[in-house]
Amino acid sequence: MAPFSIRRLNSSDAGAYREVRLDGLLKHPEAFGASYDDEAGRPLAATAERLDGGFVLGAFDGDEKLMGVAGLAIPTAVKARHKGTLWGIYVLPEARGSGLSRMLVDGIVAEARGKVERLLLTVVSSNAAALNLYRNAGFVEYGLEQRALRVDDAYFDEMLMALPL
Repeated sequence: MAPFSIRRLNSSDAGAYREVRLDGLLKHPEAFGASYDDEAGRPLAATAERLDGGFVLGAFDGDEKLMGVAGLAIPTAVKARHKGTLWGIYVLPEARGSGLSRMLVDGIVAEARGKVERLLLTVVSSNAAALNLYRNAGFVEYGLEQRALRVDDAYFDEMLMALPL
């Protein structure tokens, strides 16, 4: 396994983050609620603001190249801030199979622990590798949203999963 370092991203990482995020949106449009066109049209300053205002982990290889990302969202609303959402996880193809996805999930879980009672996520139900990753990390399925995403004329169901913390 290649040595990876994981750290919280900030505005100085905006260019690298945007590159990885757009790669995911372009190559796997069914895996994300966001679209390539919407994200590509946003100014880099908006990406920098997202990184400084939120919590996004980045995984870097030995050459300090950003190889994967994952986000944690915790609502500010009083009635909803007991639960967080793992979102936007993506690992570049050349780093797949290295354990990096699990490192990112574990990093988000560690950040969420003590801050929320439950960590939620959605994953396209046909993505067997991602389902296995989340199940192995302790997430449990609690529902299925049929036709949750539409990409062109194709519909994709999303599995809803939760991890009690």
